[in-house]
Amino acid sequence: MNFFKRFGLMIMINALIMVTISILLTVFNVQPYLSQQGINYEGLMIFCLAWGFGGAIISLLLSKFMAKTMMGVRIINPNKMSSPDEQWLVQTVHQIARQANLPKMPEVGIFESPEMNAFATGPSKSNSLVAVTTGIMQKMNKDELEGVLAHEVAHIANGDMVTMVLIQGIVNAFGMFLSRVIGFFLSTLVDEKKAPIVRMISTIVLDIIFNFLGMFVVAYFSRRREFRADAGGAALSGRSKMIQALQRLKQDMAALPEDKNAMATLQISDRRRSMMSLLSTHPPLEQRIFQLQQP
Repeated sequence: MNFFKRFGLMIMINALIMVTISILLTVFNVQPYLSQQGINYEGLMIFCLAWGFGGAIISLLLSKFMAKTMMGVRIINPNKMSSPDEQWLVQTVHQIARQANLPKMPEVGIFESPEMNAFATGPSKSNSLVAVTTGIMQKMNKDELEGVLAHEVAHIANGDMVTMVLIQGIVNAFGMFLSRVIGFFLSTLVDEKKAPIVRMISTIVLDIIFNFLGMFVVAYFSRRREFRADAGGAALSGRSKMIQALQRLKQDMAALPEDKNAMATLQISDRRRSMMSLLSTHPPLEQRIFQLQQP
């Protein structure tokens, strides 16, 4: 999918989120949080929770559709598999999913990319997707690939997608609440005519600042979930296969160009390093391998 199609899709999704939340606030008769008496903190909290969690929840519900559309994932029909590799892939994912006691088998898909990567997404354990790149299918052996698939199924079994939505919702709501309280306070420091513009500008600036700071919190929890998924993958496929998979990824990583992908938080590896590593959604591969090697 080209840039313009992706951009258009994101605009449509954001518009859907805004319209949906606005309708819900109207239906539930949520009153404006600002009045002549000052801030209605209860109203402000409801407003922030609706916008903070609303966008995150709608994104979760649309996560499979977004992944398929933005990444160009081709779903494999278990009844019409075109190659032995596809057959092995679906059978292995389903076997691991049964070991993980998932209530319903995930959809399995492949998307075109020379990069060795994979991701899991979906709104629930009963409605999930595991997808791999053509690159990882070509470059990894069966044991390594099984470790990767077990890692992704572990994400689903751990409920990581829902967990990250809850964390993102809390971060969003907290940042919105603080920015509006501080913005209102700053507006009281100027004369009445300037107050609305001061409140608006300060709220926008603070929203940006708190959103940026919130990214560090979300990234931290994302890195923690990767360690859990590694441990889960080791339990499902065997520790040696999980370690082999990460070691193979490490060998391949240095040769690949930087690719800041919109689906980075879903994938098995994230190549960002440097002083901005605190914003990385994945821990360094060396650290993940070391953790698995501990008795």
